Amino acid sequence: MQRRDDILLVDGYNMIGAWPMLSVLRDTGLEDARDKLLEMLADYQGFTGLSIIVVFDAHQVSGVGSKYNQNRVTVVYTREKETADACIERLTSELAMRSRHLYVATSDLVEQHVAFGKGALRLSARELLIDIEQNRKTIERTLKSTTNQRNELDNNISLDVRTKLERWRRGQS
Repeated sequence: MQRRDDILLVDGYNMIGAWPMLSVLRDTGLEDARDKLLEMLADYQGFTGLSIIVVFDAHQVSGVGSKYNQNRVTVVYTREKETADACIERLTSELAMRSRHLYVATSDLVEQHVAFGKGALRLSARELLIDIEQNRKTIERTLKSTTNQRNELDNNISLDVRTKLERWRRGQS
């Protein structure tokens, strides 16, 4: 379904409020919740190959906003007096023509309709969380199955090469 040139725009605080494990973290420290979200999305990006941009609302904070990369996920803090919804709408307009598929992850219905109207595909917070959890389970199964397999060199080389290696190991030429 997804390709390497696809982009996922994420409404960061919307995910934090909608995902149970993040809303619990938010209650003790918003920074911890943001970091956990970015960690989860970085893993998801590594598995799917999507380019991920996470937008955090900073409209009540003075300044020009900021943009940086954390674990290869692009993090955007909105400009002063710009909401995350407005930023996502602006980015959707800019990115819709440059990517094969543009997904917008938010559970804000108005924002979903606006993004869809600008050519993006909608993804609710719940759908994104389910996809992330399914991908994590797939990775765990893959890792579990490969750690039980042994890839011994001894089974894949000829007797002549094995003999030479054994001589080298013993210090004989």
